[in-house]
Amino acid sequence: MLLDNGITAVEDCAKTGLIALIHGKNPESATLALRADIDALPILEKNEVDYKSSNPGVMHACGHDVHTSSLLGTAMILNELKDEFNGTVKLIFQPGEERLPGGASIMIKEGVLEKPNVDTILGQHVMPLIKAGKVGFRKGLYMASADEIYITVNGKGGHGAHPHMNIDPIAISAQVITGLQQVVSRMAKPATPSVLSIGKIVGNGSTNIIPDKVEMEGTFRTFDEEWRNRAHTLIEQTVQQICRGLGGSADVEIRRGYPCLENNPELTERTRTSAIEYLGEENVEELEIWPAGEDFAFYSQQIPACFYRLGTRNEDLGITSMLHTPTFDIDEKALLVGTGLMAYNALKEINFLSNR
Repeated sequence: MLLDNGITAVEDCAKTGLIALIHGKNPESATLALRADIDALPILEKNEVDYKSSNPGVMHACGHDVHTSSLLGTAMILNELKDEFNGTVKLIFQPGEERLPGGASIMIKEGVLEKPNVDTILGQHVMPLIKAGKVGFRKGLYMASADEIYITVNGKGGHGAHPHMNIDPIAISAQVITGLQQVVSRMAKPATPSVLSIGKIVGNGSTNIIPDKVEMEGTFRTFDEEWRNRAHTLIEQTVQQICRGLGGSADVEIRRGYPCLENNPELTERTRTSAIEYLGEENVEELEIWPAGEDFAFYSQQIPACFYRLGTRNEDLGITSMLHTPTFDIDEKALLVGTGLMAYNALKEINFLSNR
């Protein structure tokens, strides 16, 4: 579609990603990047609509199709207006946002922010808590770091009627889960939001069988990178000490995920002001911190970044489902807002950068 619309500076990146360039006048004066994530999720869609996923067990449950469509529409608008702005707009169609290590980190390693060097970057993401027609912004820290926790509690299995002859990893795991909550409730500063959740437990025993081991998986999230590092140590120490104290042992793996996402205050203020100009002040909201993770955070560690939210909710149409659910859907009015606003934001920002 990019090539069909005259955007010829296109190259592959991160296997399934794409980078495209739109050169305005004086293309070397500044570069703005616009990012859209492109992948779906392994969820069976339950919506009964004409545009329902045709791939069973795979659906766009996080709005990445909206992000991609919006960026494609924005690309067409900007390409038609390229004689009316200075600088270069880099379009980033990024894969792998939903899985570690994150497509953003891979694209950065492959040079997405170079040749030409990117000055600032904007990212837009759907938000089903905001009504279609509205958008949301937040300066500074916005989204949490997101790490994966994998724990194996090792014991000694046997007959459930003879617990004294076994080392029960089920009972130990219960203590581990309770003990881990102390990391957030008693070791973190109360002013630092933190979440530690165990979402999967596999014991594979039976009514009268104590298993040899229990495997658990969970997530740790926070908004402070220094505390994040310390918490990793505390999590492992807590697990190991509880297991040893009850006669077992543990294997602990913490897979470091996405960092905290921090919106550059000056860029976010400029983008928010542009949104007010385009949509009206009544349609621009202030966002609360959001403890989900987003690999756009990797860009925010490198250059000034702004990640804002596009409203998709319409209660009258029954469009209220949250992200990552089999009934997630959008009010298609959001596509008009998402495309038009991103193009407007891009024009305002690239002109600002070029005139510094």
